[in-house]
Amino acid sequence: MPWRVALCQMDVRLGDPEANRLEAGRRLSQARAAGATVAVLPELWTTAYALDRLDDLAEPPAGPTFTWLRDQARTLGIHLVAGSIAERREGRVYNTAHVIDREGRLLASYDKVHLFRLMEEEKYLAPGAGPALFRLGGVPCGLEICYDLRFPELARTLALAGAQVIFIPAEWPEPRLHHWRSLLIARAVENQAFIIGVNRVGQKDPSDPNTDRFFGHSLVVDPWGEVLAEGGDEPAVVLADLDLDVAPRVRSRIPVFSDRRPSAYRAPGAPPLGE
Repeated sequence: MPWRVALCQMDVRLGDPEANRLEAGRRLSQARAAGATVAVLPELWTTAYALDRLDDLAEPPAGPTFTWLRDQARTLGIHLVAGSIAERREGRVYNTAHVIDREGRLLASYDKVHLFRLMEEEKYLAPGAGPALFRLGGVPCGLEICYDLRFPELARTLALAGAQVIFIPAEWPEPRLHHWRSLLIARAVENQAFIIGVNRVGQKDPSDPNTDRFFGHSLVVDPWGEVLAEGGDEPAVVLADLDLDVAPRVRSRIPVFSDRRPSAYRAPGAPPLGE
């Protein structure tokens, strides 16, 4: 069965989870009204990059936002790749993404592995330990978050484990639009997978014109590297219909995974790749 995927490209109010849940709820309702099977939210959509306030804003597991997301999934009858939120566990704060099916069941959780030093994430967040692979409607899928996109090893690990769709919620700032688009397309081509990148819009702090701005341009890229849908720089629900038989056909036609030669991927005198 094909999927209709809704990319909920939204502005995010700095440090205001309640207002952001209201906005996300509007976008999710729009997605459901448009017939979406799966809806995807951006990175840190409840708080934005209020990193210095995470001691107060980070939520426990199964906290208010997680409970709200489960209710939304059940009420709307839609699968949620629920972006990421700041989550506190055992005294540490993680940038955590959850996947919840249309019956409200948690399918996967993922902590962002690579922390972005340009935004000082490493000062406030703990890194995740590894990838997340899950099945959504029977389709093997994977998760990354924003800066993870710059590390091809992670997407390849997911693809080698069978992922045919990789979701990437993000807060990818100006001026690196070319990097965002190029890397999403590259990850799709090299891994023969659907890549779904959902980026926020707006400014980190509208009262301060010197803070980061976010350009949107959420993308859906198919396993051939064709852009199926792309948002602009304003809030929107971006829709794309996915033919989920494409990835197996591409992998059969150009068998890059079976043609890999891992033993050859080592420079003289260098440690094995990945160490």
